This record gives sequence, C-alpha cells and structure tokens, in this order.
Amino acid sequence: MAALSNSEIWKPLLIATALGALFFGGFKARAFVVCLVFSLLIAEGITGVLKSAIDRHRPKQAQSVRMVELQSARPKFMALFKKPNIRFSDQADRNRSGPSFPSGHMTNNTVIAVYCTLFYRRRGWLYWIITAGVGYSRIYLGAHWPSDVIATLFLAIGEGLLLLGLFELIWRTAARKWAPNVYVKHPSLFGNGRKISNLPGTDPNTERSRDIS
Repeated sequence: MAALSNSEIWKPLLIATALGALFFGGFKARAFVVCLVFSLLIAEGITGVLKSAIDRHRPKQAQSVRMVELQSARPKFMALFKKPNIRFSDQADRNRSGPSFPSGHMTNNTVIAVYCTLFYRRRGWLYWIITAGVGYSRIYLGAHWPSDVIATLFLAIGEGLLLLGLFELIWRTAARKWAPNVYVKHPSLFGNGRKISNLPGTDPNTERSRDIS
C-alpha cells in the first residue's frame, strides 16, 4: 500500500509513457497527453484551494493510527526492496501533513482514469482498478478518511469531464478556424477520425479519398 501510494516511485514510468506518446503516438495520443497535463495542473490548483478552505484534519492528525512508511532510498523504487517502517502516529504528526480533503492522490488518478476511459474506450477503463487501489491505500495508510476518498472521486470525475469538455470546445472552435485541414481529419480530440466535407475551402471529393483514421 505504501508503494502504491508513493508517486515518486511511479513518476519516472509516467513521464516515460507521456514522452513516448508525444514523440511516437498519433494525434489521439498527443491530444491525450496535452489535455491530461493541463487538467492535472488545473485540478492541483483546485485541490489546493479546497484543502485550505475546508481544512479538515487527517486521521493521523486527529487520532493515533497505524502508519506504514517506506524507508529512504535513491532512486525511490529501491525502497520496494526494504522492509517498511510501521508505527503509530503521535503528536509529531499533527502538523507534518496538510489538510485531508480533497485527496490529491485520488484527484490525480481519477482524472487520469476519466481521460483513459474517454480516449481509449476499449481498455482505458482498466485504469479504474489502479484508481481504486490508490484510494484504498490512502485509507489504509491513515492519510485520509473513507469519506475523503469517496467525495474526491465524484469531485474529480466532475472536474475531469468539465475540463475535457472545455478542451473539446476550444479545439472545435480554434481548429475549425486556424487549422481546417487538421480539423477535417480530427474533428474531435478523443473521438475516432471522420470525414467532414462542409468546411469552407475543402473539396468533399478530395477529402473522401484521404485516410483520416
């Protein structure tokens, strides 16, 4: 649970995956990465504002709970091969962490799951398994109350859908005007490519012969 909840372990893999999608992926992969990065940055800002406004104490700040902590290691994934430290929270933990709600871990992974599901409908839903595991790990480690995780889930789903809808609107408005040839091939950021023959300056017969998948 401590390893699943530690973002430092998984950050190199996520960065490598994102770079691979940008350099070697198609339009959908690039759109996925760009939209996701902007969404995570915006969601992080919203999470910070809500944490400060609500200021809810974490379980380990309100009572004595069991805590599982990875040992220090460089690189961080080497901590997986060391026995974790298990202790109970005490007075020293009262001011060591920020507020409890909403959960930043849950927000980020839920937004990723929403984007994976919408961009890659056949297999993207599998990321919800990871999201559920991260949510449970936050409760298991005494970092969040169950209500934090559940409420953050619905909050982050709303944020992800709203932001993706905004990006889709921006794309359809801007690309139709400034990049009509690209828009003909990709009228939607996360949908399948389809033919559009009613754009000004486009020839339906020419567009019909192009491979726009």
